[in-house]
Amino acid sequence: MTDAPSEPEAVTLPDRISADPKSPFYDKAALDRGVGILFNGAERTNVYEYCISEGWIRSTVGNTVDRKGNPMTMKVKGKVEAFIKPENGNPEG
Repeated sequence: MTDAPSEPEAVTLPDRISADPKSPFYDKAALDRGVGILFNGAERTNVYEYCISEGWIRSTVGNTVDRKGNPMTMKVKGKVEAFIKPENGNPEG
């Protein structure tokens, strides 16, 4: 038996993910892998929720919170692309 390096698995991300644990679209496993978002060609780091098929992101607005302690968000429409962030700057992950 040889220990040949295996090909990296193709990772498919869900169409919609939310960072809110109370949401039905919350996916801890995907968020733990490190999901990155390209919105209209630019990487966004303040994305709270996204939907690729509907073409929108919900991003946080500063550090403001509502009266229940949830972050205030703003919904913006455009081209959304999700990817797995490379670990420690290594493009191979």
